[in-house]
Amino acid sequence: MRTTDFDYDLPRDRIAQTPVTPRHNSRLMVVNRSTGLIEHSQFWEIDRFLNPGDILVINETRVIPARIFARKQPGGGRVELLLLEKGDACTWTALVGGKGLTQGRRLSIEDGPAGEIVAMLDGSKRLVRFDEPIELFFDRVGNVPLPPYIHTRLDDPERYQTIYATAPGSAAAPTAGLHFTNLLMKKLADQGVLFARVTLHVGLDTFAPVTEADPRTHKIHTEWCQLDRRAADEINAAKAAGKRVIAVGTTSVRTLESAAQRRADERVVSPISGPTDLFILPRFTFKAVDVMITNFHLPKSTLLMLVSAFADRELILKAYEVAIDEDYRFFSFGDAMLIL
Repeated sequence: MRTTDFDYDLPRDRIAQTPVTPRHNSRLMVVNRSTGLIEHSQFWEIDRFLNPGDILVINETRVIPARIFARKQPGGGRVELLLLEKGDACTWTALVGGKGLTQGRRLSIEDGPAGEIVAMLDGSKRLVRFDEPIELFFDRVGNVPLPPYIHTRLDDPERYQTIYATAPGSAAAPTAGLHFTNLLMKKLADQGVLFARVTLHVGLDTFAPVTEADPRTHKIHTEWCQLDRRAADEINAAKAAGKRVIAVGTTSVRTLESAAQRRADERVVSPISGPTDLFILPRFTFKAVDVMITNFHLPKSTLLMLVSAFADRELILKAYEVAIDEDYRFFSFGDAMLIL
């Protein structure tokens, strides 16, 4: 297995810069793992491929306005902070942009609390302690961080949130869920499709390509996830009834399979709450997920490797070639794929 096995050439104009309106008007590529057939549809019509009793597992995480601008003290030079992970009430791991950001450097934020770099971490990561909890000032000083490949201004930050996002903590959106609208969810519920809710807070490492020649040597990023007792019971009941567990996005896949790895009995999943470092590569045995809804992912990314583990790698790369030829839109604001 080589990292280059998961590479492909993507024309820059295929990277979606803005979301479609309404959300459910995105295109939907349907890939059948058993037959290898590829079908073109629209996300609004996803009900054609779902059955009563199927359970859709959605990730309720909400993107926090984690991009903060500050000034170095003394000196006043501009600093950009991207908050990644909360430690205690006032301490965050952050990516920093700017020079001279070493341990002991004080920072000031207009209309927000002062802070200090208290530890140097890998690369441009720092441990920053604010004088007060920064979340209290998010509405004044925070900006929703868009992925680095999106260059068009997003006038409505809610378009980078799922409509069911309720649990703040992500540095990026679980983008497969961006296609759902209240109208579509009602349509599916009326059809007898069920919903279970989990949480996985997405880290920015999700956008980082694998740089090692052998992906098995890559250190996967850790993300916090939760699957509570109610969701576990709903998923186990659906499985016991012979229905399909459909993961909405790779974040739900990672949560479900982490819960399946840690199960304490013969049920499919057990409740979990905490960090997961599960790295899903080809030849991984899926224990919980039957069907996946996902977007089109970056070359040589851990997410493309995960999708290639769920379906045959050659089939996925063929589907990506077809998507490029058929003018599908890629990445966060792009179109969706349903893998049966």
